[in-house]
Amino acid sequence: MKTLVIAGLIALLMSTAAPGYAVEAGREDWKSIVRDSPYWVSQGVYDNITTIRRWVLTESGYCSDQDRHIFYDIRGRFISYLDDGDTREATQAGLNRTRQSLAKRGQVDVWAKGEQGQTGYPFALACRQPHVDLNNAVARYLGTIPSALIWGTWDDLVVGNADEPKSLHDSFAQVYNKRLEQERLNLPPELHRYLAGQLLIESGGQQRAHSTAGAKGILQLSPAALSDCGIAPRSHWHRLAQIDCALKLMSQNARNLRPAFEERFGHLPEKKRDRLFTLLLIQAYHGGVGRVNTLLTDDELARPAEYFAENQARYTSGDIAFGMIFHNLGRNRLGLASLYYVADVQLATEALCNSSQLRASDFCQ
Repeated sequence: MKTLVIAGLIALLMSTAAPGYAVEAGREDWKSIVRDSPYWVSQGVYDNITTIRRWVLTESGYCSDQDRHIFYDIRGRFISYLDDGDTREATQAGLNRTRQSLAKRGQVDVWAKGEQGQTGYPFALACRQPHVDLNNAVARYLGTIPSALIWGTWDDLVVGNADEPKSLHDSFAQVYNKRLEQERLNLPPELHRYLAGQLLIESGGQQRAHSTAGAKGILQLSPAALSDCGIAPRSHWHRLAQIDCALKLMSQNARNLRPAFEERFGHLPEKKRDRLFTLLLIQAYHGGVGRVNTLLTDDELARPAEYFAENQARYTSGDIAFGMIFHNLGRNRLGLASLYYVADVQLATEALCNSSQLRASDFCQ
């Protein structure tokens, strides 16, 4: 059964080319495939993308062999895999041959040739990717790796002492609860555990984690963000400072995003509305709150949001959050990595809340 019928694209191909043109030549740009896809293809996309990212992060499923690429369609559904070649060029050629073959067999309706730095279709995801070791990350966060324990002071906070250091989790909870009591936070009720999941994805819980872009620390904050939080360079790696700053930035993002969000999605049921807002805040942490705001307000980029707001009963919060991104891929520097990041945070949060230490805790309820 074909995975998708893109009526406008098929009509265009039939009117301008001989039968089989798209299958043989693969000249359709992947962005046109996205542009021509109807919004309803986003049904189930959140769970589908999360499934294939689970294979990558946990080296399981079709990614139990890391020297492999997996193919998925416009709805995020797995459709095939390819063992990598001996060279990058050989792998790329194999990916395109497989794309063409999948189109010929009718598993997708069109295909697009990929190149180095250029996305192809069906989408291909490498199983071998730099990613956090979830088991060790959870162990660091929960303090079962002694070197990850923490004690010290920050601002008006005192966490543990030299004789009784605390886990990152206990430290995070203390900072969060203190700022909540001080009414310095205004966040969705489940956001705190997703921020803990972000900590795992951003750094694996490693204090000295840093990126080529200059982000540093357990929450991979940029020097500019740390400066905005009033943190001196000598304290940029301070784990309590990083947690405090991330919470402050999240709260600022929530304040900036909420008016446009409420105008667009304020009619959703409360639980669904809070869940969607949480996912968009995670996206804002990754790509910037301004970019997420445009998905709600821009005349062109907000068209998917407008559709999902009017038809919200047919979609989960995750599908809406991903659909707003997916139907704008290639615009405003939005790419598949934006979807992967949110899916990875979801998986990291699940890993925390499936641990024996947190499974029955208030933190995960």
